Amino acid sequence: MTDGRRISAGSSPRYAQIATFMRLPLVPDPGGRDLVVVGAPYDGGASYRPGARLAPRAIRHESCLLHGTGIDRGPNVFDVLDVVDAGDIDLSPFSMELAIETATAALTGLARDNDAFLLLGGDHSMSLPGMRAAHARHGPLAVLHLDAHSDTFPPVYGGLHHHGTPFRWGLDEGLIDPLGMIQIGIRGHNPSPDSLDYPRGLGVTVVPARDCAGTAAVERLVDRIRRVVGTRPLYVSVDVDVVDPAFAPGTGTPAPGGLSSRELLGLLAAIGDLDPVAFDVMEVCPPYDPSGITALLAAEVGAELVYQYLRARRRTGALSRDGVGGTARSGGGPGCTPTARG
Repeated sequence: MTDGRRISAGSSPRYAQIATFMRLPLVPDPGGRDLVVVGAPYDGGASYRPGARLAPRAIRHESCLLHGTGIDRGPNVFDVLDVVDAGDIDLSPFSMELAIETATAALTGLARDNDAFLLLGGDHSMSLPGMRAAHARHGPLAVLHLDAHSDTFPPVYGGLHHHGTPFRWGLDEGLIDPLGMIQIGIRGHNPSPDSLDYPRGLGVTVVPARDCAGTAAVERLVDRIRRVVGTRPLYVSVDVDVVDPAFAPGTGTPAPGGLSSRELLGLLAAIGDLDPVAFDVMEVCPPYDPSGITALLAAEVGAELVYQYLRARRRTGALSRDGVGGTARSGGGPGCTPTARG
C-alpha cells in the first residue's frame, strides 16, 4: 500500500488487507497531493463518554466497504484526485496542551505541502489544530460547522481545550471570519440560557435542528450556506452528533432530535460550489457503536467530502491529473507516524 496504488476490490475482497481510508495507499509523509486523509486518535477533551480516540481506526475499517465511484457521478474520484492516507498523528493521551500543539504542527505541515486534508477525529478539540493549519496557509476562514452543539463554550474543569471550545478559540484567535461561519443542527441542552449569545453576537449564523427537517429545508439551507460562505476559503467540520442518535448512536454527547443521515449528506452538496480547503469528521465513539453504523456514516460523510472537493477543484480547473497542475508544493510531510488500523 505504499506503492501509490489503491487496493482494488476486483482483486482483493473489501474485508482483506490492512484498512486505510477507502483502501487508499498509505503514504506517511505525503507532499504535492490533492488531498491527504489523516487520523487524530484523541479524546482527552471529551466531557462525557470517552472512546473517540478509537474512531480513526473504526472509520477506516468501515470505509473499506465504499467504492470511489458513486452512482451517476462519473469516473472514480481517485482516478481524478491524487489522494493518500497519511496514517495517524501520534498524540499524547495525557496532556491536552501537548496534544493540541502536536496536532497543530503536524497539520500545518500537511496544509503547507499538500492542497487539502481530511482529518478523522477524535474529539472535537482537534478542529482547533485543523483550523490553525488551514489559516496558516489560506488566511481567515469561512466555516461550515454541522453539530448538535455550538462548541463556542469557555474552558471548564481546568481544561483549556475541551471538545466544547474549538470554535470559541477559532473566533478569538482570528482564524474564523464570523460573518462567513454557519452552524447547523444546534439543539439540546446548554449550560446556561445565554450559551449561544457569544457566536450570535459576533455575527455567526446559527441554525437550529428544527429548521433542517425535510428536503425543502435542506435545499433552502444549501442556498443559505452558499450565501454565508461566499468566496472565502472554507473549513468544513462535521460532528456526527449533528445526526439523530437513531442514525448515529456511537458518539460522546448524543442529542435526540437531530438530522437524518440523508439530510446531513444533502447539506454537504453545497461544498462543491464553494472553495473548500480542509475538512474534519469528529466525535465517533466506537464503544457505543456496536453495530458500526456511526463509523459507517462517518466514512460515508468522508467519501462525500472527497467527492465535493473534486467538484470544487474541477470547477476552478485546479486538478493535477487534469493536466492543469495542483497548487501544492512538493516536499516533506507532517511527521505523522502510522499506527495499526482496521
